[in-house]
Amino acid sequence: MNVLYGVVGEGMGHATRSSVVISHLLAQGHTVKVLASGRANAFLRARFPDVERIHGLHIVYDDNVVQRRETVISNLLQLPTNLSTNVSQYLALIGGFTPDVVISDFDSFAWMFAQNQGLPVISIDNMQIINRCRHDDLPPGSLTDFRLTKALVKAKLPGCAHYFITTFFSRPVRKRRTTLVPPILRTPILDARPTDGDHVLVYQTSPTFQALLPALQGMRSQRFEVYGFNRDEDLGNVRLRRFSEDGFIEHLASARAVITNAGFTLLSEAVHLRKPVLCVPVAKQFEQVLNGHAIYTEGYGESWERLDADLIAHFLDNVPRYRAKLQSYRPEGNERLFVALDETLIRLSRGEPVPDTFGGEEPVEDDPSTQHTP
Repeated sequence: MNVLYGVVGEGMGHATRSSVVISHLLAQGHTVKVLASGRANAFLRARFPDVERIHGLHIVYDDNVVQRRETVISNLLQLPTNLSTNVSQYLALIGGFTPDVVISDFDSFAWMFAQNQGLPVISIDNMQIINRCRHDDLPPGSLTDFRLTKALVKAKLPGCAHYFITTFFSRPVRKRRTTLVPPILRTPILDARPTDGDHVLVYQTSPTFQALLPALQGMRSQRFEVYGFNRDEDLGNVRLRRFSEDGFIEHLASARAVITNAGFTLLSEAVHLRKPVLCVPVAKQFEQVLNGHAIYTEGYGESWERLDADLIAHFLDNVPRYRAKLQSYRPEGNERLFVALDETLIRLSRGEPVPDTFGGEEPVEDDPSTQHTP
């Protein structure tokens, strides 16, 4: 089949995850054209032959907090250019590549193309868990952000033929055409053999998080390997490192524990390798707040709104307990998704209906006493 694959560019997790699925599709003999925005475009262009650039939305951060007003203003200022580029891309697609199906990792452009052309859409991402599953145990104080985020996620990709939700924690499925699958993991993570080293891996996607480094430097007895500040520098017990995929995976696999925000990809990789995690979710970004809350409720680590030396020390003191809890997590590869995705594509090519679920998660009705929707 000819597959149009759309990848949202905000956050590299979408790109790394999509690269695994795209490689599988190509190995199965499908023809794949990729549409991606932001940093995802450069990442995927370096790995696949047919990748086109589109313009998507982006988020403005300051000191580990989403700046909502600045985000809206920045995106509005770039809207005319972005629309012009995307319209040109749309016209080029109509005149050239003829897809049979669209797959979207939270990308709206590919979805809109599918709606205009009457094509089926398969959603593969982690965000849909917010809308398509029930959440009876929300993080404290997050109800308003949950309602807002749920409405946005619901509006993003409605009416897909099927929704594959990649997740390291389980929630009751409340909508049909939905399947929960294990996190999509790249080959180097699947091949990694975890060891228990003497360092803590630290990763921050927001270099404006100014409180982090002083907190780490205040813990002289601990060694920290820090990624995300885009420079190499030796600060005593803290070593800043420019990003290197091989170096990062090596430090992750041999880490004693992980300190990070609550981006889905690294949390999934840490849990797969059974590494205790201390999360500091980006404020006002509900998906990260939910991920951090899951780390805490599953017993895999801690999640805090702020970070200081005392909280880090508390976490490190409890690492043995979290490591013991992680032994109950059963790591999986990507086969469950690949088998279900292959069947879905076969059924769509034949005009056959797609099952409501591939994993036995029959939809459950929302309990009115716990329903959090407006």
